[in-house]
Amino acid sequence: MKFNPGKFVATPVALAAVARTDIDAAIARHLEGDWGDITDADKQRNDLALKNGGRLLSSYHARAADEPEQTIKFWIITEPDRSATTVLLLDEY
Repeated sequence: MKFNPGKFVATPVALAAVARTDIDAAIARHLEGDWGDITDADKQRNDLALKNGGRLLSSYHARAADEPEQTIKFWIITEPDRSATTVLLLDEY
C-alpha cells in the first residue's frame, strides 16, 4: 500500500452497479498506485500527489453487477487529506 486511504465509502449507485469482487480488486490496484484507465497526464498528477499531497483519481472497468456480460466504468477518488476513499460512477461526480 503506497498511501493511507482513510475511510472507505461507496455510493449506493456504485454498490448496486458494480460487482463487489471488482470493486475490491480495483481498490487493491488503487492502493498500489495502479491508476487504471486514466490518461498519462492524470497518472503523472497522481504520482505527484503521492509525494506532495493532493487528490488521487483512478478509473476502472468492471462487470455490471446485474448484467455480468456488460461492463461499467467507475472511479475511485482519495481525498487530498487522505481522510476518505470513495467509489462512485462517472455520472455521480
